[in-house]
Amino acid sequence: MSQTPSQLAGLPPGAADPCVHCGFCLPTCASYRVLASEMDSPRGRIHALRAIEAGELELDATVASHFDTCLGCFACVSACPSGVRYDQLIEHTRPKLIKAGQRSAWQTSFRQLLLQVLPYPGRLRALLQPLRAYAGTPLQTLARRTGLTRLFGPEIEAMERLLPPLAAEAFSDQLPQINPAEGESRGRVALLLGCVQRCFDPNVSIATVKVLQANGFEVVIPPDQGCCGAVSHHQGELELTRQLAADLVRSMNAIDGELDAVLVAASGCGHTMKAYDELLTTDVQFRAPVQDVQEFLAIHGLSEAFRARLQPLHAVVAMHDACHMIHGQGIQAQPRQLLRAIPGLQLREATEAGVCCGSAGIYNLVQYEEGAELGRIKADDLSSTGAELVASANIGCTMQLRQHLADRASVHHPMELLAASAALQPLPGLTQGSRTSEIARKGEDRQTAAGSR
Repeated sequence: MSQTPSQLAGLPPGAADPCVHCGFCLPTCASYRVLASEMDSPRGRIHALRAIEAGELELDATVASHFDTCLGCFACVSACPSGVRYDQLIEHTRPKLIKAGQRSAWQTSFRQLLLQVLPYPGRLRALLQPLRAYAGTPLQTLARRTGLTRLFGPEIEAMERLLPPLAAEAFSDQLPQINPAEGESRGRVALLLGCVQRCFDPNVSIATVKVLQANGFEVVIPPDQGCCGAVSHHQGELELTRQLAADLVRSMNAIDGELDAVLVAASGCGHTMKAYDELLTTDVQFRAPVQDVQEFLAIHGLSEAFRARLQPLHAVVAMHDACHMIHGQGIQAQPRQLLRAIPGLQLREATEAGVCCGSAGIYNLVQYEEGAELGRIKADDLSSTGAELVASANIGCTMQLRQHLADRASVHHPMELLAASAALQPLPGLTQGSRTSEIARKGEDRQTAAGSR
C-alpha cells in the first residue's frame, strides 16, 4: 500500500525550506557514513519529502526504507549552516511510516514486541530472569563462539550481543524513596530511574543518588515511576509515548513538597522529557524543570565538602557524547567540567565526537548491520585515544560501546567516576590489575566501614 501526498501533508511549515542541498550534513550523517547513498542522507530524505508533498513520489517500501535508516541523531541539525530543522521533519515523518504499512510483517511484529517489553521494567525483568544463569557466563561465550546465537535470526542475535551480565540489583529497585542530603541542604530533586538502565546498569542510579546526596541534595524516587516514553517516541509511536509520559508526570508530581528539578541520568530520556511541552497538554506537565544530572550539577556547582573528598583517579578517560545530549540538548561542556574536577584524571577527545555510535534507541536491533558498523567505527575512534575508560551518559550508548570495545576499555557513566573518586562506590567490573583498582578498593573499604558502624 502506497501513501498518497494528501496523507503525508502537514509537514512542519517551512522546516525544509532553508535546505539548499549544500552537503554540509553529509560528513556528520551516520547512515550516509555506512551506506554512502544520497537517499540515506538528510538532504536526500528532504528531497524525497518535498517530492512526496508535491505528488511526484509515492511512499512505497523502497522510499520508506531510506527513512528507516535514519538514526535520528540530529548531528545534521548541528552541522547545517542554514538552520534546517531536520529533527522536526523526521519526528513528523516517523508516525507516517507506521501508517504507510511498508514494513514487512516480521519488521512490524519485532518492533511491536520491543515496545511491549522495553518500556516496562516488570516485563523486562520477567523476561531476563531465566537468562541470569546465561548472561556473562562461559555458556554465553560458548554460544557465541560456536555460532549458536545466529540460529535465532539476526535481530535476536543483535539483542543477545548486547546482553550484559545481570546483577542481582537489576531485578529489584534498591534505592529508598527518600534519600536525605548530607551536610548542609542545598535543595531537593526527583530522579528518573528509567526502564532499560534500571535493568541493565542499576549502578548508574545508585552512583547518581550518592553523588547528589554528598553534594547536599535530597533525592526523591517515586516508587511507581515508569518509562519516560523515549523508546516509543524515537519510533514515532506517539499514542504510547503520550500515555507513558502522562503517567510519569503524574508519578513525579505526586511527590509531597517542593522540587528544584526532575533529574535524568540518561540523555535519551532527558531529550524526550524536555519535549513534553510539545507532546502533552498544558495541564499535564512537570511542576519542576527537567535537567540532566550533569547539567544540574554544573549549574549548582560541586560543593566544597564534596570536592574535598575527591581522591586521585589516575586514568585516561575518553568522553563519548551521546547524540541526544550533544545535538538534542546542547549539553557538551558540563560533563567535561565535572570530570575535570577529579584529580589525576586525563580527559581525551574522540576525533569524531559528533558521529552516532549506532545505538539510537532500538536502531542497532532493527537496522543491525548499520548499527554494528557504526559501533565498530565509534569503538575504534574512542580506542585510538589510548583511553582505558570511556565516559558515557546514555544507557543505549553504554551497552553498544561495551559490546564493540570489548576488552579495550571499560565504559562508565560520569556519575560513577565521580562516585568512585569520592570513595562513595567502587567502579563495577574492574580487574585487579587496573590502574583504577585502587579507587575501587577505597570505595569498598569505605562501604565496609560504614556498614560496621
